[in-house]
Parts: sequence; C-alpha cells; structure tokens
Amino acid sequence: MPRETLIKKRQRTEALLTLLHDLYPAARTELDFGDPFQLLIATMLSAQATDVSVNRATPVLFAAFPDATALARASASEVEPYIKSIGLYRTKAANVVATSKLLMERHGGKVPETIAELMALPGVGRKTANVVVSNAFDVPAIAVDTHVGRLARRLGLSASMRPDQVEADLMKVIPRSQWVFAHHALILHGRRVCKARSPLCSSCLLCSLCPSCGKFATPPRTSRA
Repeated sequence: MPRETLIKKRQRTEALLTLLHDLYPAARTELDFGDPFQLLIATMLSAQATDVSVNRATPVLFAAFPDATALARASASEVEPYIKSIGLYRTKAANVVATSKLLMERHGGKVPETIAELMALPGVGRKTANVVVSNAFDVPAIAVDTHVGRLARRLGLSASMRPDQVEADLMKVIPRSQWVFAHHALILHGRRVCKARSPLCSSCLLCSLCPSCGKFATPPRTSRA
C-alpha cells in the first residue's frame, strides 16, 4: 500500500473524529473531582490504577484532606490508609504530600496552570500535567495514556511507543480545538471497544477507517481427532 500522506491522514482523522463525536458526544474524564487540586491528586493516584478504584478512594481522602493546606500538614503514613486500595499507594502517598507542600511553598496552595510548573511537582509527569491543564483550565492538550497510545498506533496515527512522540503525532493531525475531546473519546473507545487483548473489531464503527481492523481476531479453535 502507498504511504499515507499527511493531508490524507488529516482527512481520515477528521472522519474518525466525526464518528467519535457520534459515539461519545459528552466525552469527559471519568475521574470525580470538585476543583483543580482534587483533579491533580486524583490524576496522580490514577497512574497504573483504574479510575473506578480512584473514585472509590478519593471521597474519603478529600473529606479528611480537602485542600493543599491539609495534605501539606499530613505525613505519608497518615495518607496511606485512605488510598491503600490503589496500586503503588505508598509511593503515591509520599508524592501527594510532597506535591501539596510545594503547592503551598511556591503557589500559595493553588494548582499552577502551566505544564512546566505542574511537571516540577513530585509524581507529576506530562500525562498528568496535560490532564490537569485541559480539564481544570480548558487549555488544549492531548494526554497520552496506554489507551490513547494503543489506539493511535492501531488507527495508524502514530507508529511510536513513546508517549511524547505519540502526543506530537496526534497534534499534527487533530485540530487544536479537538485535542481535549479526542483524548477523552479515545480513552472511552479503548476501554469499551478497542481493548488491549481482545478488541471488538466486528462491532467497531471505526473499522472502515482503521488499518488494524480485524487483525486482532482470535483464530477459531480446531477440534482434535
């Protein structure tokens, strides 16, 4: 097959986005939060964990530590029991306390609105920073998690395994105004249809635009004589 030009890829991406809008018109983060601080902490906790598990833990956590002031005064050992059901809870407890202290020291307890300032906080990588600026401050950004990366490769929008390169590739073909929606829609589609191990290609509405459609089907079992 001839290599897809950037113009053709943008046109195909536009068609993909149209279908995604039909499928997920209200796509948004599935993390529960009440303000930018809660979103920051919830996103930090969601690393290598499900949003469901985080949403179960954060109501009690935020009832005990509602803001940066409260968490900055806590010790990691005091936070751990509230998030013990979440993976890597000891490391995450240390990070949310350290981050809260830096928020108090450098930002008056407020969550900064730039990616660079967010990434200077303990336990905050580019994905987390992108989630926060886009969902809390309406700054266009594409956060690349495992779902977004997987779908970007399967849909032929990126060939890279590096999240930063996948982000750059997606930014080339997705209009800036669609970055936040695309991030959420791709996550939802990855969770519900284009799953890691057994994608539901036969029922996927993106199939006609996906170069990977049908390539992950499980071969039928053959009976033994």
